[in-house]
Amino acid sequence: MKKKIISLALGVLLIALTGCTTKENEKITVVLDWVPNTNHTGLYAAQELGYFEAEGLDVEIIQPSEGGSADLIAAGQGEFGVSYQEQVTYARTAANPLPIKAIAAIIQHNTSGFASPVDRNIVTPKDFEGKKYGGWGSPMEVATLKALMEGAKADFSKLEIVDVGAMDYFTAVKDHVDFTWIFYGWDGVAAELKNEPLNFIKLQDVDKNLDYYTPVIIANEDYLAKHPETAKKFLRAVTKGYQYAIENPEAAADLLLVDNPEIDRDLAVASQKYLAAEYQSDAEKWGLMRSDIWENYGNWMYDQGLLENQLNADEAFTNEYLPE
Repeated sequence: MKKKIISLALGVLLIALTGCTTKENEKITVVLDWVPNTNHTGLYAAQELGYFEAEGLDVEIIQPSEGGSADLIAAGQGEFGVSYQEQVTYARTAANPLPIKAIAAIIQHNTSGFASPVDRNIVTPKDFEGKKYGGWGSPMEVATLKALMEGAKADFSKLEIVDVGAMDYFTAVKDHVDFTWIFYGWDGVAAELKNEPLNFIKLQDVDKNLDYYTPVIIANEDYLAKHPETAKKFLRAVTKGYQYAIENPEAAADLLLVDNPEIDRDLAVASQKYLAAEYQSDAEKWGLMRSDIWENYGNWMYDQGLLENQLNADEAFTNEYLPE
């Protein structure tokens, strides 16, 4: 009888201790920018490998509902989000600015650009003349197309722009348009796997001002001011997650698939191998951002008439929460 009482007492104590441990873990919500993909692998690696838990964080990763992650983070609907430099720039310079700030660059250089099947013969922005572009209806993409064409002495009026929404590259160029804007790390790699050669015009190769950070991790300024240590814990874990993805791309891809089994594994692995060299690239450490990158693109956007006010780069991003 005494043994049963002792055993019961130990069981109650264990439950109590377990409950206390769970209670101490701070609940954090991360809002993605889009459906889960290899841009987000470091987050899922940190989740699956216990890096968040080791920092005392209970993290939930969710997809955005209506509106982008910037609006949700600004409204306090999540502690951290995945966004991109142009969205942060719009948010910071609007008539009613949103209190969000970038705290880490997920990928060090812009890997996006304009892609087309090789038989469309689009190798420079000059070749956009007489072609049909499939986009998502953003003033920013129209301004980018116009600027690149004008820089190549091409006639912008000869380009037809069609809104294809969320249609994927392969469907769009097969039946609807001649070229679209892609991230090479996903659609470009997918084209390689499908053995469908494409011509790719990388933005930063045409105009250095277009080498901006996309994607980035953002947070609400008020949250950062009130919870600086949580932000540091979060980025410590995330940094470890991306470092793991850099060093172990195939294993990291499998960690992404744990929660997202709908993703094609061959594509995930191939994309992960491509991004392993891009996450940190030539930066001193993962996540680090530079003022000139923010200033150059902010000035470019302002010059194109995309912003109501000029960007104060120092208010748009910070490196202070990254691990030493």
